[in-house]
Amino acid sequence: MNLCLPYASVYMIALGLKDWEIGFVATIYMFTQVIFAFLGGPITDKLGRRKTTALFDFIAWSIPCLIWLRAENFWFFLVAALFNGTMKVTTNSWDCLLVEDAEKSQITRIYSLVISCGHLSALFAPISSILVSRLTLVPAIRILYINAFIVMTIKIILLYAFSRETQTGMIRVRETRGKSMASELYGYGGIVKIMLASRGTLFAILISALVGIVGMINITFWQVIVSKKIGIPDVLLPFFPMFRSILALVSFFTIIPRLTKADLRIPLLVGFGVYIIGQSILIFTPVNGGIKYLILCISLIFDGFAVGILAMLAESLVALHVDAAERARVLALLQMTIMFVSAPFGWIAGGLSGISRNLPFVLNIGLLIIGIIATVLHYRKNKEVEA
Repeated sequence: MNLCLPYASVYMIALGLKDWEIGFVATIYMFTQVIFAFLGGPITDKLGRRKTTALFDFIAWSIPCLIWLRAENFWFFLVAALFNGTMKVTTNSWDCLLVEDAEKSQITRIYSLVISCGHLSALFAPISSILVSRLTLVPAIRILYINAFIVMTIKIILLYAFSRETQTGMIRVRETRGKSMASELYGYGGIVKIMLASRGTLFAILISALVGIVGMINITFWQVIVSKKIGIPDVLLPFFPMFRSILALVSFFTIIPRLTKADLRIPLLVGFGVYIIGQSILIFTPVNGGIKYLILCISLIFDGFAVGILAMLAESLVALHVDAAERARVLALLQMTIMFVSAPFGWIAGGLSGISRNLPFVLNIGLLIIGIIATVLHYRKNKEVEA
């Protein structure tokens, strides 16, 4: 998928979509995630973590790849977003499959390893560049979506073949056998009480929502500002995310392990602060001269580190504060809440981008400042409680 992502938004523009339509597709994608995050817990409990991941990975990734491949206008992308939004079911089931049989002390390291492997995929970005330079944008991206369909489908088969159901998963499958989805959804009332009673869970929701919103805006509109405002040629677009991913990967094995040895307050504050610097540099990158390439790379140095540490910390905070016995349903409600809060921001950022390509990133800076304030207040309150 990382072969396609650097071109996703400019692919839409090449097929005639406007900025607000790109933002609207992102919002529909997020709202679909809200619905399926809500349903994800009961589905994961009834089918099991392993089967749920295989089935909904195919619905959420393989099918949309075929739609993106044949896309001709706004409506194709809207339908693909509806299918793609079901990925929130597998966000739930995959998280359970990944960490339910793990020791709590290992969870942060597990997420670091998985995210690192994800960043390794960006090293294949030159393939996209070569195709675009030889075939032009639209034909090249269509070929990349064929490749994405094949590779993602193989991934689904391999994961199903070589994984095993978790202990908690087997218990929940037995407990929910013969029960309707409606009865499982009705049980969410007690889960809400569990969540509201935990300050740590509420903090994890806020941090995950902020990181998710900023990441969504960055992924969707970074290509637009770099291509349409700063004037970077389309053929070079994949190299910048590759550079960012390499930096994130290096930080995983150098800086981040040192930062996360203590409590998570310092790495959270560092991550938010560094992200603000990166976004600010992006906004002020000049549009003329070769210096813009250097300044854009400096921006990505800060972004790469921030994305690496905040993605890992957001996942870890949720995993650490989730009630183990009700992990699937708690994660489902967490994801639903996060997506519900995040959903309008795709449309908002699209409208802002139509006014100025800089404004989505000004919005990001405001959200990151909220993250700093929330982190300071949360850990200050924790100290008061301990005292």
